[in-house]
This record gives sequence, structure tokens and C-alpha cells, in this order.
Amino acid sequence: MPGLFFSHNNPTEMKEAECKVAEGKVHKKKPKAFGADLKSYLKSMVPHPESGIKSSTSRKVMFSAEEVMQWSQSLEKLLASQRGQGVFREFLKSEFSEENMEFWLACEEYKKTKSDHLHGKAERIYEEFVQSNAVKQINIDYRTRETTAKKAQDPTLTSFDEAQKTVYVLMERDSYPRFLKSKAYLSLLNQLQANTLK
Repeated sequence: MPGLFFSHNNPTEMKEAECKVAEGKVHKKKPKAFGADLKSYLKSMVPHPESGIKSSTSRKVMFSAEEVMQWSQSLEKLLASQRGQGVFREFLKSEFSEENMEFWLACEEYKKTKSDHLHGKAERIYEEFVQSNAVKQINIDYRTRETTAKKAQDPTLTSFDEAQKTVYVLMERDSYPRFLKSKAYLSLLNQLQANTLK
């Protein structure tokens, strides 16, 4: 069947799947409960001493309670941590606002761009996040959007600075305080503190 792909290695399982498709019995997966992705992501990152897996042999990245506590000091400290970025991004996904984090990260990467690649990267960032019909449109005011559009046409390393600052302030005032009060963050912190005491 063109266009359909199954992960079944067993030919009989594949036949059954084809029959179900033909009969219209294939059910779509139910959407996960709100924040379920974030919880599973965090669970995969927390060390479990009772599992007997040593951190040196584990391929998962482990958090420390101290690092997670530092995230609560400022958004800047949270974003300075690779693991903090990952956890915060998952939280933003649960709130359907991950475009803010993606734009901020794209701007950070853009600032490291060599001059001969500026035009291409500026165009991509503008089309993906800034223009009024962008797929991942960021929440910035009309004036900032227009100013950024003009700067992106003749790009420099600072073309997106104003828009990036606006998005940073939005995350700092809005999403970040909710993140610190979220069940996912508090559970992660409590679990790590409990593991430290063992």
C-alpha cells in the first residue's frame, strides 16, 4: 500500500494491519494528557538509585538537585543550562508556546553566524518566526515586527536583537514563573532532593 509504513517485522502482523486499514478499523492514538510528554521527559532524566544503573554506564543525562535549584534564580540561569533549556522547552510545549524558546535559541545561534551566511539564516528566521503568517509566529508588537522585517532585509548580527529581547521578557514575565510553580518542575526538584538524601 503506497504511503503507509508499518514498523512490523512479522509478515502476519503486517497482513493484520493491512486488513484493519482496509476495514477502516485503525484507531488514531488518543492525545496524551496535558503535560504527559513533559512528565515522561523528566522521568527519563532523573537518576533512579533503586534501579541499580550506575551513572557512568547510563546513557541518560542526569540532573543534580543543585543545578535544578539554580534554574529558579533567574531565566538567564535556566537558559544557560542545556538541560534547563530541554526541560523548559518541554514545559512550553505543554503550553503550546514553544515557538518563543525556539526563536530565542535560533537568535542565539544566528549571532554566531559568519557574514557570508547571514542572508540565508536571517531569511529563514524571519519566515519561520517573524512574518505575520509565519508557522511559528512569535508574539511581538507591530512596530517590533516591522523594524525586524526591515533589519532582516539587510542583515547584521544584531538584526533580531529587539525581537529576541521582547520574547525573552515575555518568557521571563509569563512562562517562567508558571514553570517554577509547575508540578513537573517541583516534582523533579523534590525527587532529586530526596535522592540526594538517600
